[in-house]
Amino acid sequence: MTRRGLFAPALGFLAAACSPLSLLNTLGPRDAGVRRVARDIAYGDDPRQRMDVYAPTRSGTHPTLVFFYGGGWDSGSRDQYGWAAQALAAKGFVVVLPDYRIVPQVVFPAFIEDAAAATAKAAEVVRPLGGDPDRLGVLGHSAGAHLAMMIALDRRYMEAVGRSDLIKAAAGLAGPYDFLPFDVPASKNAFGRAPDPTLTQPVAFVRPDAPPIWLGHGTADTVVHDEDTIILDERMRSVGGRSEARLYPGLDHADLIATFSPLFRKKAPVLAEVTTFFHRELG
Repeated sequence: MTRRGLFAPALGFLAAACSPLSLLNTLGPRDAGVRRVARDIAYGDDPRQRMDVYAPTRSGTHPTLVFFYGGGWDSGSRDQYGWAAQALAAKGFVVVLPDYRIVPQVVFPAFIEDAAAATAKAAEVVRPLGGDPDRLGVLGHSAGAHLAMMIALDRRYMEAVGRSDLIKAAAGLAGPYDFLPFDVPASKNAFGRAPDPTLTQPVAFVRPDAPPIWLGHGTADTVVHDEDTIILDERMRSVGGRSEARLYPGLDHADLIATFSPLFRKKAPVLAEVTTFFHRELG
């Protein structure tokens, strides 16, 4: 069995691991100084091709972030992650929170195409909402980190929407970046029909001229092991790309994004460190 085959069964639990996070949307405290400034903006014809936008209440023009939630490529909703978008917006960003089509409605590469289309649409709509489309970054957690890295590293997706140079920085939280072979339902259902499986893996697209990336992972993550982050970071730097990785001792898969909530923020400085990265790279 390959190295990834040893760990791939954990991918089947991506959706289960992420779903409790939605409780933070209804029960957890929210960051102040932020409001939702737009809702249900369409970037396609499908009901899931919609997005919300959150912005600081203070005036000014802010860098833009597009945040993709996780859910094993087969679950999740922007209605469950407003708290995470608000946490980012409170750090001085206009934050676009899209839904995207999921399995079984679609398979690879449709959800990645949706990520690219949503990012392109974000650039079209954020300026009157206080966002700067020329200072735009993408990030995601879990399967959402996979989407963010794919559109940042594989040129084809942003080229297809006519915005090849739009993404200026990218970050991934607890993302799967190197998970061949497809030997569990989550990966089989999402990617099993791909003619060339290597084209589904972010590690296949490392390049020296990629946007700078930041990768965070918990060392206690048994859903997506931290070696995914280690491998992508090492391969990016080996080709001359700009990458930095941060491992958080004792954090598990859900912990990494849960620390965005004021309820768990003292557990680790994930939010502070990823937003420091984006402020440095986006200005």
